Amino acid sequence: MRLFLSVLFFITITLVTVSAQTQRKVQYFPLQNVRLLDSPFKQAQETDKAYILALEPNRLLAPYLREAGLTPKAESYTNWENTGLDGHIGGHYLSALSMMYASTGDSAMLNRLNYMLDELQRAQQAVGTGFLGGTPGSVELWKEIKAGNIDAGGFSLNGRWVPLYNIHKIYAGLRDAYIYAGSQQALDMLIALTDWMIDITSSLSDVQIQDMLRSEHGGLNETFADLYAITKEDKYLKLAIRFSELAILNPLIQGQDHLTGMHANTQIPKVIGFKAIANLADNAEWDSGCRYFWDRVVNHRSVCIGGNSVREHFHPEADFTPMLLDIEGPETCNTYNMLRLSKQLYQSTTEMAFADYYERALYNHILSSQDPEKGGFVYFTPMRPGHYRVYSQPETSMWCCVGSGLENHAKYGEFIYAHSDDSLYVNLYIPSRLDWKKKGIALTQETTFPNEEEIRFQLEHAPKSHFTLLLRYPSWVKGAQVTVNGKQQDIKETSNGYIAINRKWKKGDRINLLLPMELALEQIPDQQNYFAFTYGPIVLAAATDTTDMQGLFADDSRGGHIAHGCQIPLQKVPMLIGNASEVLAQLKRLPCEQLAFEFTGNIYPAQSTPLTFIPFYNLHQSRYAIYCHVVNETKFKDILQEIQSREAVASALASRTVDVIHLGEQQPESDHLIRFEASTAGVQHSRHFRKADGWFSYELKLNRDANVLSLLLHKSDVKHFDVLLNGILLQSETISEHDLDGFITILYPISSNLLSEQNTLRIQSDGQEPTPAIYEVRIMK
Repeated sequence: MRLFLSVLFFITITLVTVSAQTQRKVQYFPLQNVRLLDSPFKQAQETDKAYILALEPNRLLAPYLREAGLTPKAESYTNWENTGLDGHIGGHYLSALSMMYASTGDSAMLNRLNYMLDELQRAQQAVGTGFLGGTPGSVELWKEIKAGNIDAGGFSLNGRWVPLYNIHKIYAGLRDAYIYAGSQQALDMLIALTDWMIDITSSLSDVQIQDMLRSEHGGLNETFADLYAITKEDKYLKLAIRFSELAILNPLIQGQDHLTGMHANTQIPKVIGFKAIANLADNAEWDSGCRYFWDRVVNHRSVCIGGNSVREHFHPEADFTPMLLDIEGPETCNTYNMLRLSKQLYQSTTEMAFADYYERALYNHILSSQDPEKGGFVYFTPMRPGHYRVYSQPETSMWCCVGSGLENHAKYGEFIYAHSDDSLYVNLYIPSRLDWKKKGIALTQETTFPNEEEIRFQLEHAPKSHFTLLLRYPSWVKGAQVTVNGKQQDIKETSNGYIAINRKWKKGDRINLLLPMELALEQIPDQQNYFAFTYGPIVLAAATDTTDMQGLFADDSRGGHIAHGCQIPLQKVPMLIGNASEVLAQLKRLPCEQLAFEFTGNIYPAQSTPLTFIPFYNLHQSRYAIYCHVVNETKFKDILQEIQSREAVASALASRTVDVIHLGEQQPESDHLIRFEASTAGVQHSRHFRKADGWFSYELKLNRDANVLSLLLHKSDVKHFDVLLNGILLQSETISEHDLDGFITILYPISSNLLSEQNTLRIQSDGQEPTPAIYEVRIMK
């Protein structure tokens, strides 16, 4: 293995020395050159700006100062910021400030960025090695790593919560402060921090590095590659390659999909890094692996809004049932990173598939992930009909999707336009003004799309010379029309899906583009009878009700990002009666300025008011249905009975459940403050598990009604092990068959005198053999 890694390393670096950087087909404009005009995107940008300003810099800086031995000026934020992931939001904050400053020119963003950088530099200089980070116990942690003492798990490294993922955020923040805000100070700090990492890992073997990379590490390989692109110093590209996890990369290169069960957002940033390195090394194999990954995620594992994953993990591509039933649907961070990967792949190819996905995910997931009134960000977007989303608050919520959310709405101008030497590409139809300074061209784009089908362009400035204007011809359009200064143009679609207009342009020229949109039904990918309505690229959704939206605006609890309110039984969520073609014909557009449609067909249960579908990005603070169950009238009674039976079982279990942990899954275990020794996690029987030669423990969320502990095992793996609650050994009472897949449930009675304010469950080996694989812990009443 070690020899293989060394050979791969040599081959890749040799490519760099003999080959020029991959020629990109297009370049993107700096955010400074694109200004948003009035639209939902401009509103989201302004709302995000207010959220950014509501955060207190000194509280975000506290972990960094503390780890540097300095006295913080304020207490750290709570939630993830003081329970092990301390400092990760601070890194995202640098990126968001830099992007928002570039996008708006607002000096308040630059002033706050400079203050953050000054304080972070003070911390970095106090340490004196180039290190900068907020993970508790950082100095000791990195001494252990440098000495080769590495104990890596999927979401832990030497007993800390994903410290590599954490430190990646400050790397990315410093990079973005240089790229978007031009801060030389940030670049100097980034170089010092990267040189420190080179020193930390210089004595580690390739095998040790690969072992360490089993722990979630964000996109460290990308940031190191980006620093190479900035400085042209080979040592940074070598570091990027060393930080590329081959256990993920090699199957992708070979066209093998091993994604089922993987933590989704752990993998996507790695692939972004693979692509960055592929560009710099002109490595066609790595590039091919990135394209394969994108295809498997977008075309086989994503839902209509462009999101993917259930409870943060890739589910089997042939079974989307978990997506429809679970309340922890697509994670916003995943789509944030899939857009970044799509942007990279498009730049190398200008292939329409990447732009089509970017548009779909931007409108329907990213734009929908921010509350337009209070600015809160969404972690999970449930696809379960009748459920709802939870929004963050600046003082309580420090999740990963808050960090990426701060960035999402600060960079909407990044993909609207692109250019080659003599061509201007229009990729997205978002009101904006482009200033192509090098060419002396200023272009405005105005529209109320998708409320209307017409997009209007005007050249405010243009040299009297030829260039080609390329207008994206989306896959959802049927019969586009273009006029220039009122004259109808022949549509000349290019091979890669653009309408090409080449002429000698002049100031004042006007281009009108008509993109007719049609209603369509989009079936969930595994072909179950669940369908979403789309209008052009826009996914429509119906508000259902506002019952029991517990925790709509999140508190600072570890599980506050999850919508824990009651799950409406699926037979009580509107079902559309008829076949797909009938149902589509029964959706009628309402005569109003904003996009809205009324369903005129049969619905079960009967509704007192018509069911109205609007763009999902406009639907907030409500339960909703994106995918609707479309039921053939002749089969309706049988299907209804089946649903009622299944939902009754699920509802009974949910009503008795006080707390549940899905073992082997990152966030549920982290939210329950997992501790372990000699323990591993994995996937068997299409489910995640944890087992141990030693032990593992969780902090439970209990109340006095809790009197039963339930453990889920597979019947092929039953053996003796010990279960302790607050140090007291529990005795099992019942073993029962759980389902047809061979799982069993072991029940342990809990007496009330065992409970305290803090309740620790410990599962351990009996000293003779390892524990069995345990898939679920459930506390019930």
